[in-house]
Amino acid sequence: SEYQILETYIHNLPAPPSSLIEQYLKDVGFLHMDRMGMGCKLNPTLVRVLVERWRSETHAFHLPCGECTMTLEDMQLQLRLSMDGSVVIGSVVTVDWRDVCEQLLGKVPNAIYEVLIDMNWLKINFGELDTESNEVEREQHTWSYIFMIIEGFLMPNKSQNFVHLRWLLKLVNFSEAGELSWGSSTLVTLYPEM
Repeated sequence: SEYQILETYIHNLPAPPSSLIEQYLKDVGFLHMDRMGMGCKLNPTLVRVLVERWRSETHAFHLPCGECTMTLEDMQLQLRLSMDGSVVIGSVVTVDWRDVCEQLLGKVPNAIYEVLIDMNWLKINFGELDTESNEVEREQHTWSYIFMIIEGFLMPNKSQNFVHLRWLLKLVNFSEAGELSWGSSTLVTLYPEM
């Protein structure tokens, strides 16, 4: 038989967002995400059992009562993510990620690992938002907040605490980002990571 090792890494969701960025979150369709996971405790044993019953060839959990899979409808009903619109996943042009971080976040992390940055850097640099903040600072906090939700909750990967910068480019315009199919992207990203 094939031996498998389940390595878990639990991402703590960011604290609820400041009311100063709620409109931006609403524009992108992520306002409800601040409530996801509140009061929920991850059960590692349950996760392990589900992973053991996951079959990548059918993209389904094989349970005693039958097969169970996650669908696009689940993404919409349970996570309230849009399933209409353009697909989020796509090729990313080669860019200078330091420039992208400077332009959108207003800060550049000391270390960028090819296309990844440490999520702790985001938490440290975009913690509390001052009530005297201007619109640019509010947008920067919004990008950071959504960035942490995407990588830490919706589309986690095996890199543990690192965030892929490609998502930042999809968030440049809040209205346009709100027209994207975040539900389909979450589902497509989930399958290979299982």
